[in-house]
Amino acid sequence: MIETTGDDRYFPPALADVARVEFDYGDEGEGVDFEPYDAFDSAEETTDWLRHWTGNHELDGGAYRVFGQDGTGGLAAIWYARPGRPLTEQPVVFMGSEGECGVVAGDLSGFLWVLADGFGPMEAALYEEREARPDAALVKLAERHATTPRRPAREIIIEAQAEFATFAEGLDELCR
Repeated sequence: MIETTGDDRYFPPALADVARVEFDYGDEGEGVDFEPYDAFDSAEETTDWLRHWTGNHELDGGAYRVFGQDGTGGLAAIWYARPGRPLTEQPVVFMGSEGECGVVAGDLSGFLWVLADGFGPMEAALYEEREARPDAALVKLAERHATTPRRPAREIIIEAQAEFATFAEGLDELCR
């Protein structure tokens, strides 16, 4: 069981604001494939999803707070990887519908800057060569909620992926 803080089901105001954004996928897929939720999936939904994703029906989803998806059903989640730290200081991850996965940002603040640079969770986790496409509305949203200074998305993503370099391996070990 994952040790969490008392804020583990509280939906952060920043994510509530993100949920009001309509992401444009674009005609050729050059946009952002992200459909944010206005609340976390329930613990039961998250556990059910994780069990199906891994084929391991002994798991519980306590380490994840799912808050959005892409068009294929891949999920964006906050991952409790830093015991005892608040929800907003946990990394954001992506787990695709076909088993692909990756770390998106080291914390919620970094995730807001990644969005502001035109990367959704899937694009950040899976497409290293993608170029930034800043979005003025998301820059303003990040400026309102982020607790860290603005940095380029690629820098945030690379730093988070280095810090949590074993994320994919850890998920693979859970699979049956």
